[in-house]
Amino acid sequence: MKREQKHETDYIKKYQDEGYTCNYLFADGSLLDSETKYAYQPDEIYIVAHHRYEGMSDPDDMSILYVIETKDQKKGTHLLGYGPTADLEEAEFFKDIPKANYAKNADINELT
Repeated sequence: MKREQKHETDYIKKYQDEGYTCNYLFADGSLLDSETKYAYQPDEIYIVAHHRYEGMSDPDDMSILYVIETKDQKKGTHLLGYGPTADLEEAEFFKDIPKANYAKNADINELT
């Protein structure tokens, strides 16, 4: 993944405008829909796109915005912190999403 120049909120707004309106939180080893409280497992999640960010003033302020569709056709976003202060359990959860569940061009910077 290449470093993004835009701020996370720019992309969140863009995707919300495209119908990705669900908010997902990580809790108790699952990705939780903040509205329905349904707890998704890695194999129920499809990654449409992801964007990597590095803080302008603090390089340790790093995050990845995941654009998600779920097995039950819900669409939304999740912001994952990574780097020295990352939640390791949450990072492992995203590593457990099957590679087959990533869109071919999920990394927006590698579109051809």
